[in-house]
Amino acid sequence: MRVIISDQTKVQYRYPARAVGILGAVMVIVSIFLPWSYGQGALDDVGFTGAPSPLQMFVVILPVLVLVLLAIPLVGKQRLGKVAKVVAWNTSAKTASIATLVTVTIALAAIAIELKGLANVEIGGWLALIGAALAALATPFLPDSPEPTLERVKSPKWAQIVGIAVMMAAVLFAAAFALNQTDAGAFLTYLAFLVGVVLVLRQFGVMGWIGIAGANNNRVLVMSAFIVAFAFPFTQDGSDANMSIASQVLIFAAAALGLNIVVGLVGLLDLGYIAFLGAGAFTAAVLSESAFSTIDFHPPFIVTVLIAGAVSSLLGLLIGAPTLRVSGDYLAIVTLAFGEIFRITMNNLDGNDGPNVTNGSNGISGIPELNFFGFDFGEVHTILGVEIGRFANYYWLMLVVIALIIVVFMNLNYSRIGRGWVAIREDELAAEAMGVNTFALKLLAFAGGAFLAGVAGAVKAHHDVSVTPDQYVFLESAFLLAAVVLGGMGTVVGVLIGATILKLLPEKLRFFSDYRLLLFGLLMVIMMQFRPEGIIADERRQLEFHAEDEELAEEIEEELITHHAHLNPERKGFEL
Repeated sequence: MRVIISDQTKVQYRYPARAVGILGAVMVIVSIFLPWSYGQGALDDVGFTGAPSPLQMFVVILPVLVLVLLAIPLVGKQRLGKVAKVVAWNTSAKTASIATLVTVTIALAAIAIELKGLANVEIGGWLALIGAALAALATPFLPDSPEPTLERVKSPKWAQIVGIAVMMAAVLFAAAFALNQTDAGAFLTYLAFLVGVVLVLRQFGVMGWIGIAGANNNRVLVMSAFIVAFAFPFTQDGSDANMSIASQVLIFAAAALGLNIVVGLVGLLDLGYIAFLGAGAFTAAVLSESAFSTIDFHPPFIVTVLIAGAVSSLLGLLIGAPTLRVSGDYLAIVTLAFGEIFRITMNNLDGNDGPNVTNGSNGISGIPELNFFGFDFGEVHTILGVEIGRFANYYWLMLVVIALIIVVFMNLNYSRIGRGWVAIREDELAAEAMGVNTFALKLLAFAGGAFLAGVAGAVKAHHDVSVTPDQYVFLESAFLLAAVVLGGMGTVVGVLIGATILKLLPEKLRFFSDYRLLLFGLLMVIMMQFRPEGIIADERRQLEFHAEDEELAEEIEEELITHHAHLNPERKGFEL
């Protein structure tokens, strides 16, 4: 049952609610100096007195935010000046208190599971839970804050660049710490903490300000993002396990970006896209110098990548030409069948049921490491005193591939071809009536997306050392599609985030591997209910999914006006 608290009640109880919320936050802060578990076997050793673990130090940031957000307004709006008008103090405090409760609950549940019972939760854990519950129950009685206007605050260019640099440094540190969490409970607790911090910053208005700063300094944002991604291997202290995960995430993300052209821009449901990734991988494997290669032709890798992309693109043309005149469920069934046909065909090219090209179900193994101008990707290199293993080498290679794919995607998206794709997605009949060659553009999207997948597959073949048909099943196509839908169709950052989530979670939550499909299914149901446009929403998509929400439409229109005003500060009334 939903409880609605009237505005009069909120005003009446705002000071007691603020006091109770502050008390709860203080209790959580004090709790980290007490043991949370009996023994040191849970999370990252949270059973010590007076010595908080690194994870506890992160968790305590949320109650500190609650304390600050609740205490500062007591100073008085007059003393705060303009700051009081641009920050949503109460709303941010509510979000921070709920995030604290969720994070602490996950941590205690992990302790109970790992140590076999709630009896192993010590006084510090219970104190944290009670304090978090008090804060979460008290803050709804605070009056609602107006929408944050922090992004409209006049800020100099140097401050925006510093803000971007701080954000990128925080992302690098957060990613490095997350990958170093080997305990599943610690990883989930840290993940809940990160989500909570992001939501609080969004309510506070910081994310909007960062968005404006990024729009004003687009080149700085892109360069800093690439520098942070390039520097990531230096934070892993030569860990092959973590870099293997990171390189797999980039390969998966590259394939998802290719699928994003077909699904996100054109709106075609492709359930057999994994076949294009497999075609590129098998092409690179066959053309490699592996002892199991069946073709005596071994061109340089640059040529191999182009051939692999061309083969995948040709398959896209072959499957698209006769089938793209259908749409909807029929197209989905055809592409699903194509994915299965590809896998079965690769199994049959074993020399018995067909010509010996792929060695059948055995596939092609022993694929040699790449070697560019004497740089062996399989060897360990020491750079700036840090050992860089083979997976870090492939990670850097995939960074270059991802950068090229993003350039292609963005140029296509904002070109005449991209506008034609969007028109087809919105209304194919109307687009055709306006003179858009819908069939040719859909075929181009199929071939272009397949080419990008083939390029990613060529790198994947050398990364994995072997290629077998069983690696390219329908389930992998479903995960790629889920990454696009979860992250945000038609966006680049959203797809990268979606691919990271769907590839990272199974690696860190191996104890949940038998229920992986259940987890993904629940995640998609939750997303379709609360945010069907994806984590990073394209404005047009957001309006499509919330067509009846007039307030959202006005909000998005205001954001677009603000965004363009920052890009064109000479317009009167929008100077910052």
